[in-house]
Amino acid sequence: MATTHIDQFEVMYSANTFAPRIWLIGAGKFLGQLIFFPNGKPLPADTKRSNGQVDIYYHLDDFENVHQLLETEKNAYLLFSGSGPGNENGILTAAEPAGSGIEISKAA
Repeated sequence: MATTHIDQFEVMYSANTFAPRIWLIGAGKFLGQLIFFPNGKPLPADTKRSNGQVDIYYHLDDFENVHQLLETEKNAYLLFSGSGPGNENGILTAAEPAGSGIEISKAA
């Protein structure tokens, strides 16, 4: 299970046929993107491109939750285990003590 620290993110909410996306950046490199499809539409398999960047798919219902997590957590990581069945991909936070409160980080 490979994880990569996310230092920055950018939101791209296009006004045309492109799905909303959140671009992930770590150590000054583009790590990949989270792509949000219409609710109820089947999601494509998550993929890792030949340049190492990943595309991870969610439904639009998940956009605000994912955005909030990236906005508030100082230690967020990209998790990519692979494209096949049984592989878990997404973003996760570092372990925190219970009851530590909401962590707020300033956008760079």
